[in-house]
Amino acid sequence: MEDKPRSLKTMLAEAKDTSELMVDLSYAALYFDDEGMAEAVLDLESDMSELVHEMRALALLAVRHPREVDGMSSVLQVVSAIERIANDAVDVSHIVTRHLGIPRLLVADLAQAAEVSHRLVVSRGSHLANHPLRELELPVVVGMRVVAIKRGHRWITDVDGDTVVEPDDVLFMRGSPAGIVRLRELAAAEPWEPPRVDETETVSDLDRAVDTLVEMKNLSETAVGLAYSTLVLRDPALAREVRSLEDRLDEMKASLQTWVLRAAADNVEISSLRGLLQLAEAAEDIGDQAYQMSAIVLENEDLHPVLAMALGDADDVVMHLPVAPGSAADGASLGELALNVDPGFHILAVRRGNTYLYNPRKYVVLHAGDEVLASGPDEGQPRMAEIFGYRFVEDEDTGLTELVPLESAPG
Repeated sequence: MEDKPRSLKTMLAEAKDTSELMVDLSYAALYFDDEGMAEAVLDLESDMSELVHEMRALALLAVRHPREVDGMSSVLQVVSAIERIANDAVDVSHIVTRHLGIPRLLVADLAQAAEVSHRLVVSRGSHLANHPLRELELPVVVGMRVVAIKRGHRWITDVDGDTVVEPDDVLFMRGSPAGIVRLRELAAAEPWEPPRVDETETVSDLDRAVDTLVEMKNLSETAVGLAYSTLVLRDPALAREVRSLEDRLDEMKASLQTWVLRAAADNVEISSLRGLLQLAEAAEDIGDQAYQMSAIVLENEDLHPVLAMALGDADDVVMHLPVAPGSAADGASLGELALNVDPGFHILAVRRGNTYLYNPRKYVVLHAGDEVLASGPDEGQPRMAEIFGYRFVEDEDTGLTELVPLESAPG
């Protein structure tokens, strides 16, 4: 990492961001069959282990009175969950580094995700080299944003608009797969072709296993996002939704194991199935760790204030946005809004009445009264609020924020 965090608050934010980056990179390593990206996950594991050790030590030192024990136990519970999520990412990356095998069908399905990660080496003389990220406007130009940079042996995870891209930097990007071709052109990198599969090949049980696993991946990532939202918003209703997702992941894992065994009986290459089982185990455990975090709120345990402060200060912030009547979001589909491009937010869930739509697709149309949970860059909050019909107001003294309807916002 670029700098060691100095407080429990900053360390928690760093650990959250690092674990999410590890999960992104591990799945991307599968998608691209990229051992370099898988090795990056193992590099980050070392940093995470050191970070977890320091957080536990600092949490224990911070307890000065018996009445503070319960509150600090919630911090340790979250630290353990984040550590387990990072370990799950390592298990996914081992599918690539240990050549466990993965069906090509799964790789092609992962390519259809709304967002993917991409690893890119910046060539000297390219359009990206020696320019600050703000000037490049990559979220607008290619629909992808830089989430981390590896410069030599040093990791830079605190990336902002002033960060200058240098030749030979390894950029780790997140965003729409449609932007990868243009992105590689700007970086003067080798051309890239998306993975494809022979659609004439049909293996019914393997098809079902792959479809289930892709959904498990999406649900597990959504569960983690909702769990962090639960801690920031202290919302028991969200915690119950995380528990529901965790139950579904358990059921899906059992179904997937059955289909994999059936596929093996149908003379499918056994070596291509080992990775499926390990990937299912990791996705299910990520859901378990999301529930362990949300259970703090669900069981009404003492929640230490540093959790909400730290998770709110992480690279990706969480916004809870009602859709205002007459706003740009009212009556528009998520595809039309292209929020992942501008302002760079990913929709975790849409609440409609008493139900949630998890990881909603582009065709979902928003209506006045819907409530959206989204994560994205801190600097994108004012633009996001405007799209949903609000002005984003932040108190400079307290740091507290509120959404003021545009028609009532002061000029």
